[in-house]
Amino acid sequence: MASKFVSKRNIDFLLYDVFNVDELTRFDYYQEHNHKVFDMVISSAVQLAKNLMRPILEEMDVTPPELAGGEVKVHPKVKEIMKECGEGGWIASNFPLEYGGDQFPLTLTNMSRFIFAAANYSASVYSDANTGAAHLIISFGDKALQETYLGKLIQGEWQGTMALTEPQAGSSLSDITTTAYPTDEGYYKIRGHKIFISGGDHNALDNIVHLMLARIDGAPAGTKGISLFVVPKKRVEADGSLVFNDIVCSSVYHKLGYKGMPLTELSIGEQNDCRGYLIGEPHKGLKCMFQMMNEARIEVGLGAAGIATAAYYASLEYARDRPQGRKITEKDPTQPQTPIINHADVKRMLLLQRAIVEGSLSLLTQCGMYYDLALVAKNEEDKEKYHLLLEILTPIAKSFPSEMGVLSVSNGLQCFGGYGYCDDFPLEQYYRDIRIHPIHEGATGIQAMDLLGRKVLMKNGMASMLYNQEVQKTIDEAKGVKGLEPYAVRLDEAMHQLQQVTMHLLDVAQEDGPEVFLADASLYLEYFGRIAVGWQWLLQGIAAQTRLEKGPSKKEADFYTGKIFTMQYYFHYELSKIKGLAERLMEKARLCVDMQTEYFYD
Repeated sequence: MASKFVSKRNIDFLLYDVFNVDELTRFDYYQEHNHKVFDMVISSAVQLAKNLMRPILEEMDVTPPELAGGEVKVHPKVKEIMKECGEGGWIASNFPLEYGGDQFPLTLTNMSRFIFAAANYSASVYSDANTGAAHLIISFGDKALQETYLGKLIQGEWQGTMALTEPQAGSSLSDITTTAYPTDEGYYKIRGHKIFISGGDHNALDNIVHLMLARIDGAPAGTKGISLFVVPKKRVEADGSLVFNDIVCSSVYHKLGYKGMPLTELSIGEQNDCRGYLIGEPHKGLKCMFQMMNEARIEVGLGAAGIATAAYYASLEYARDRPQGRKITEKDPTQPQTPIINHADVKRMLLLQRAIVEGSLSLLTQCGMYYDLALVAKNEEDKEKYHLLLEILTPIAKSFPSEMGVLSVSNGLQCFGGYGYCDDFPLEQYYRDIRIHPIHEGATGIQAMDLLGRKVLMKNGMASMLYNQEVQKTIDEAKGVKGLEPYAVRLDEAMHQLQQVTMHLLDVAQEDGPEVFLADASLYLEYFGRIAVGWQWLLQGIAAQTRLEKGPSKKEADFYTGKIFTMQYYFHYELSKIKGLAERLMEKARLCVDMQTEYFYD
């Protein structure tokens, strides 16, 4: 197994050279922190990941959770990992001080999550789930719920989950049928069935706390009738004891990858004794849950970027060590073979991986900065600005690392040749582990419809306008940086084309209706995403070229020059592909709408 799974040098470059996260400390909310503290956090995250999570990467894959004796048995190290994440403050690192957090910027917290995912994605998800559940209870739960559940979730003693999906209602949450029956005792009786619940049951912790969507008996149909409840596996009695709450794990799914975290099926209230506690207002649960869902979408992007990064470093190490063949210009078979990294096509595959993983991580860091700036903004106008920028980028931050991450890992596997397809090396596991990311927390098609059908139209197009302004600032700056003007011009042309394509699709919506308008939304998502990551590479190019002009050491100059080469690769090899996408999106063909089901032959 490759020893390196992340680059702290690249993390430092993004945090300090590109995004200048230290600037956040000038705001009162973050004034207790400084560069030294931030650096210590990242170094500690790397050590925790290296010492506790990384060593069990393969074990969690080959010995997945199993349902035995009425409970799900997971890797014994999960308990230790959760204890460390709780006691070390990782679960609540960006929470306010009054809720037991360290009040760190989300930008920094997300970077630690990325590090954990790169070390061992399955192991990292347990604590991530607690962060989302605890934050939701902080945001919408009453004092009693906070007092009962927050401490245990934050300390990693209980597991949090997000319980949405049902057999008949996957992405279509308006069709959920799990029902909450009111009582006069301050709780609801919950009855229903949930599937695909990550961490929905396991033996590593004392309790499972489900954040569950259900419909109050008699509620309106559709999403307007959905409410949100805390539904524990074991409810807390007045004396503090835990009592079975009529939730049973009926099965554990056997997965392609990401095997260390159990994916469960739950039967709820079969004995009519499952108690749930309302969060927020009745019938407004989906609005509350969207907070956790959007956070989870960013976490999915971080997870995909983490896995793809680990795969990149494994393939890079192999390419440096593996001798095979000779350069095209050297035909003498008596001469030593050359490491495969010297072959142009292998360099292409490595550059592709680096362009994807470092571009993805930059975009995710950008999202973290927008969240932090919205939190500390001193006026409503700025708060709305940064919130809208985060909103429009969230579907990209979830989908680009996920979809392109699969391609990246595939190219990493290709670098290994036949060895990559065998379990002697970790690439085959990474390939399996990353494939879930385009699916969970809203499949790519859902993200696409969210972007085109909602986000670009949000606030009468204000989100799109603000995004265009942000990218234009980078373009204008890059035009004044040595060597970057051609790339600034390319991105400028891409942004103008994006606006033309968007306006064309809005006309389609008016003329042909929503079905035709959204039929190729996934292509629009890819199109938009490739341009967004081009923006991030131009940002990195500005930072790298600026540092190069200051005459750094040979090692630092190599790092920055590598950044410039990777930026150039992205523009020449990946951004150029938007032309074909734009051509299709500008057509009026209704192929996917007009194709009849009977035309699919057996």
